[in-house]
Formats: sequence, C-alpha cells, structure tokens
Amino acid sequence: MPEHAGLKDTVDFEAGEVILVNKPIDWTSFDVVARIRSMFGIKKVGHAGTLDPKATGLLIICTGKMTKSIDRFAAWEKEYSGVMELGAVTKSFDVETEIFDKKNVTGITSEKVSKIFESFVGKQLQVPPMYSAIKQGGKRLYKLARKGKEVHREPREIFIKEFVMTSFSLPTVQFRVVCSKGTYIRTLANDCGEKLGCGAYLKELTRTRIGNFSVEDAYEVQDLHLLGHKLHPSAVTL
Repeated sequence: MPEHAGLKDTVDFEAGEVILVNKPIDWTSFDVVARIRSMFGIKKVGHAGTLDPKATGLLIICTGKMTKSIDRFAAWEKEYSGVMELGAVTKSFDVETEIFDKKNVTGITSEKVSKIFESFVGKQLQVPPMYSAIKQGGKRLYKLARKGKEVHREPREIFIKEFVMTSFSLPTVQFRVVCSKGTYIRTLANDCGEKLGCGAYLKELTRTRIGNFSVEDAYEVQDLHLLGHKLHPSAVTL
C-alpha cells in the first residue's frame, strides 16, 4: 500500500479526496472511475487527465468537493516514459491498431534520433490524432476513425519541456518526455517517424508524474480495496 496516494489517515469521499491510481493497460480512465464509484458508492467522482487504454501510469481521481479541482490538476505538467518502434506505422499511432507500411531502419543512428527529439522541444502546434476522445460534431473522433472516416482537426498549441532518448536498440527507442496538458505522445511518436523518414509508432507508454504527484505513490487497481479499510475494515472486497 502506498504511503501517500493522495490520502490522509481518514477518508471522507463526499467531503472530497484525491486518490492516485496506477492505471493498468487496456483499462480506460473511466473504467478506473467506475470501479471506485461502484466499490465505495461515491456519487461524485472524476479523473484529471485522460490516459489512453494502451497507456499505463498515474491517474488522479477526485471525489466529492475535490472534483472542483479537476481542471487545475489536469493543467499541471506531465512526465512520461515510453518506447517507440521505428520502421512501421499504425492508424492509431500506437498498438491499438495493426502495423502497416514497414520500412528499413538501416542508417538510423542514435545521434539522428536525438537531434529529431531536440527539434520538438519548445512551443508548437500539434494536430490531435483521429483515434482520440475529442468530440467533433457531437461524435468522438475514435468512433469515426473505427469506421474508416477521417475529418479535419484543428491543431492545438502544446509545449514540450524535455524530450530525451534513454535507450537505443533498433528498431526500438526508449524515451522520456515532459510536456504540457493536451500533448498526444502517440502523435509525437508518429511525427518523429515522419521526420526520420522511416515511420514510427508508440509501443509502450507510462505516465510517471503529474505536477508533484508521482506514480510511485499510487494505488494499484487490485489494491483499491485497501481504501475501504480506512472507512470500514474488512468490509470492502473487489
């Protein structure tokens, strides 16, 4: 059980709590919200900053009056660690969809990749991917994408504070990125592939930090029942 996880010694969900959760792969952010709502009967609960189903890591859950702070938490700086694979692309820019358009990565060096990463540091405009939860015309983009449709998306201003390579072993590159709210790391991986000329997609992603909150202090989903013991010992099970 984490020492912090956003909680005090006593829990009052209705008055307002901040719960840090390490989202598992293939769970949506709302899946985590729904689990907490159903386990503890909380009426008012939400999350600050969506994570894609194929991503893992820190998710901030707010309950009760603390839901008023969701926008503030969501605006905080984010840090991620991840793996991108060079020499192929996917429609979703990650592993949600099939790989296609494979290319040779011979000639791609760590120096070349590092320079490409450096070129993304700073303020810029980024086009959100079609496989995203953004609404356009009242419909989620990913629902249109799954039907093979593509629509125009307005670019959004983002800021990349740091983007560094942590390991290089073709065809994979491990990296760490610190960025602003609204940055799509999947799109960043795809854009890197375009600049390198060989294509790339996001193979793995973990959000390690939001502001001063760390994933190291977060609950695992299977341990959420420990929250219940702060209220009613031995009364809550998964």
